[in-house]
Amino acid sequence: MADQDKSAKPFAPAIVPAVFQQAVEQADIAISITDAAAVILYVNPAFTRVTGYAPEEVIGANHALLSNKSTPESIYQAMWAAITAGQPWSGRLVNRRKDGSKYLADLLVQPVIDASGAVTNYLGIQRDVTDLHRLECEVGEQKALIESVVDSAPVVLALLDRDFRVVLDNHEYKKLVSDLRAVEPATVILDAVRASLGTLPGTPQVGRHAFHDHEIRFDSRNGTRWYSCSGLWVRRKDGTVESFFDRRDDLFLLLVAKETTRQRAEQEKTRLAMLQAMMAEEARIDSLRETLSAAVFKIEGPVNIMASVLSTLERRGGSPAGAALAGALRAGRDAIDSLRGAIPGHSPESRTAVNINEVMRDVLDLTTTRMLAAGITVHWRPQSVLPSLNAYPSRVRTMFKAIVDNAIEAMNAKGWKARELSVVTRGHADRVEVIIEDSGPGIPPDLRYKVFEPFFSTRMGGGGHLGTGLSSAQQVAADHDGTIEIDSTERRGCCVRVVLPVPRRGMAA
Repeated sequence: MADQDKSAKPFAPAIVPAVFQQAVEQADIAISITDAAAVILYVNPAFTRVTGYAPEEVIGANHALLSNKSTPESIYQAMWAAITAGQPWSGRLVNRRKDGSKYLADLLVQPVIDASGAVTNYLGIQRDVTDLHRLECEVGEQKALIESVVDSAPVVLALLDRDFRVVLDNHEYKKLVSDLRAVEPATVILDAVRASLGTLPGTPQVGRHAFHDHEIRFDSRNGTRWYSCSGLWVRRKDGTVESFFDRRDDLFLLLVAKETTRQRAEQEKTRLAMLQAMMAEEARIDSLRETLSAAVFKIEGPVNIMASVLSTLERRGGSPAGAALAGALRAGRDAIDSLRGAIPGHSPESRTAVNINEVMRDVLDLTTTRMLAAGITVHWRPQSVLPSLNAYPSRVRTMFKAIVDNAIEAMNAKGWKARELSVVTRGHADRVEVIIEDSGPGIPPDLRYKVFEPFFSTRMGGGGHLGTGLSSAQQVAADHDGTIEIDSTERRGCCVRVVLPVPRRGMAA
C-alpha cells in the first residue's frame, strides 16, 4: 500500500455505522433485514426497485409476502434448516412483485448471531436474475439444438485441437470408431492425407481449407468404405480468465467426412466387370505365352543335341547323314524362331500410385466364385489405410492372383477338409507387407526355392501345391524391388510373404 498521509485523521469507528448505512442505501442490489421470525425490519431502495414495494408497505410484514408459492416446499425447508442453525444459505426462488409479476431471485440469507450464539436477525441479499436465467436457457437450448443437428448430420464431424486431438465429435464419428475397432478415425484420415499430400498444406488460417474433398479408403474385415474428407480451420474463443484482457483465440481443425461408399460401389461393380474381362484375356495370353515358352524349351533340347551330333560328324570329315542332319537342324531352329516370334509380349503399362488393399480386394472379388465352389473360408485382415506404392497395377494384381490361385488349387484337393485362406496387409514407413496363408498340404522345405523355377510344379515332387505362375510372380516382385518368401511354419499349409517398398517422399508416383 502507498504511504498514508500522517496528517490525515484516523478512521473513526464511530462513523462506521453511518458509512455502512450509506453503502447499503446506495447499493444496486436488494437488501433486507428481518428479525428471527422473518418479519421485515429494513429494506434498501434497490429492494423497492426490484419488488415494487415501498419501505412502509413491507416493514412489519413477513418476508413471505414475496413468495409466489410456486417454489417447491423442499427448498424452503432446506433454507430454514440452514439459517436457523446459523449457517448461510443461497439459492434461487420464484418471487412475486407488488404488481403480481413473477421474477427469479438469486437469494443469499446470512444469519446474524449475537454474543451468546443465538440467531437474532437475518440479512437477505437478492438479485433479479430473470433475464440471466432466460439467456442461460436460450444458450442451453441453442447448444442442445446444435448438438442435436451435429449428431443427426449424415456426415462424420470431429473438431481437433492444434495437436490434432479430438475435442468434439458426433454420432457418425463414434460409429466409425466402432467400425475401425477403436482406432481413432481422425488419425487414420490425417495419416492418409499426409501419405498422399506429404503434409497438411498451407498455413493454418481461419476459414481456409487444410485439404478439400480428399478421398479416403477404409478397408476392414466388414468390407471397404470410401469417404470424401475435408479439413477446415476454425477459431474458438478462449474463455479462461487469463484471456479476458489478453485475447487468446485458438485455431481448431474441423474434420468433415462424407461417406461415398454407395456411389463408389456402383462404380466398382462396373470396374470389376471390366477388370474381370481384362484379366481373363491376360490369363489367356499368359497361358499361350507359357505354352509357347514351354514348347520352345522342349524343342531346344533335341535341337541342341542335333547341333552337338552334327558338330561331331563334321570333325570326323562329314557324311551324307550329316547333310540331312544339318537340314533338320535348320528347320528346328526356324521352328524355334517362329515360336519365339509368336509369343505375345506384355502390354505396355506405366507406374502409378497403387493401393495394395484395393489390389487384394480385387483379387479376392475375382476369385470369389472359385473359393465358394471349393468351400474355402476367407479371413481378410487389412490394415485400414496403407501407404501407396509406385507400381505397375496390372502386373501387381496378376502377381497376387497367381499366389491366391495356387492356394485355392492346393486346398481344392479331393478329400482335403481344412480350407481356409488368410490375407493380412501391413503398412510400414518404408514397405508394405502382404501375408497370404492357406491351410492346404503345404510345400516341403526342400522345394520352397524350386517352386519359383519356370515350369516347375510341386506335384512333380509329390507335393500338393502347384508352382504354376510363381516364377512370373517372383519376377514382378523383383521388378518392383520387392521380395516373395515362403515362410516356414510348424503347422501344415503354405504362408507366402510379399514385401514391396514404399517410395520415399518426393519421388514421382
